[in-house]
Order: sequence, then C-alpha cells, then structure tokens
Amino acid sequence: MLLPYLEANRVEAGCDEAGRGCLAGSVYAAAVILPPDFYNEDLNDSKQLSEKKRYALRPVIEREAIAWAVGIVTAEEIDKINILKASFLAMHRAIEQLKVKPDHLLIDGNRFTPYPDIKHTTVVKGDGKYLSIAAASILAKTYRDDYMDSLDQEYPAYHWKENKGYPTKAHRMAIRECGITPYHRKTFTLLPEQLELQF
Repeated sequence: MLLPYLEANRVEAGCDEAGRGCLAGSVYAAAVILPPDFYNEDLNDSKQLSEKKRYALRPVIEREAIAWAVGIVTAEEIDKINILKASFLAMHRAIEQLKVKPDHLLIDGNRFTPYPDIKHTTVVKGDGKYLSIAAASILAKTYRDDYMDSLDQEYPAYHWKENKGYPTKAHRMAIRECGITPYHRKTFTLLPEQLELQF
C-alpha cells in the first residue's frame, strides 16, 4: 500500500518524470500536491497500470490534488545539457508552476538538483511507495503520451503512437530507413552501430 506522505503536517509535492530513455521527443515531469487524507486504491506507479487506468486516474488526480503542474524540456535542450539535467529541469519547471508552494519535495530516483528554497528527499522507486509520486508519474506519462501521439501524426513512419519514442525495433528500423526528425535526440545512440546519420 502506498504511503500518503513522508512527514505529516507539511505540504509535500511528489515529482516524477517520463521519457528519459526515449530516442525522440521531449522529457516530461509532473509535480503533485495531494491532500493528506487522499486515497485511491487504483493509484500506483504508472508503469504498473494499464493505459486505460492511467487515463482514468488523470482527471481524478487533477480534480482532487491541492495543486499539480507539468514541466517539459525539449529534445533540443536535452542535447545541450544531457538527459539527467534535463529530467531535473523538467521537474523544476513543474514545481515553479504549482499554485501552492510546497514545504518539501519527494523526488522519484536517487539524485536531484536542489530546487531553490525547498528541501527535498529522493526516493528510489518512489512511484511505488508514495501516492504523490505515483500521481506525478501518471500525469507525466499520460501528458507525454498525448504529445508523442500528436508527433506520430506528423511522422507516422516512426510508429511513435505505439513506441512513444522508445528504442523499439520498429523505431530504429525507421531511423535507418528514413533518417532522423527534428524531434530526435542527436546525442543519444540512435542506432546500435551509430551509423552516420543525416543531421
């Protein structure tokens, strides 16, 4: 059972990201502050949920959260600063949009660039331990999936509606046959043998 908070009587925001391991597209992050008495038996790490359940939970989270926000860092920015920094920057962008300032941040993972004037705690596999991080994982994942679905309409050859930009066989085959798009992360190993690509 997921925990409602790390410490009672303070405003905690859970933060998580989606799309870190993708070859294409922006990285998304979400920050969510839930009421201390919030409970939903379906809420879990987004990776443990079906797509249907994730999308069913999104409006529940948005309606019942004290505050929530989504931050985005583009593929171009990822290439400039690296994916780890980009993940933290996406979280920072989500946190700065929250309508309520949290007293503390619960960060999924084991590393984080401190956010100004707010203390944080990193939690390995936190999206399976704390409700607020699980909620953030669902928002980050569903909003990023919507974004990749929209890009799929622009570049259907890469099958982004199915693979969401992750390095599947079909995605890599399309890179080999069609080259890359403006949404590909050029600093990533796009093909195992890293052929010379048409940048």
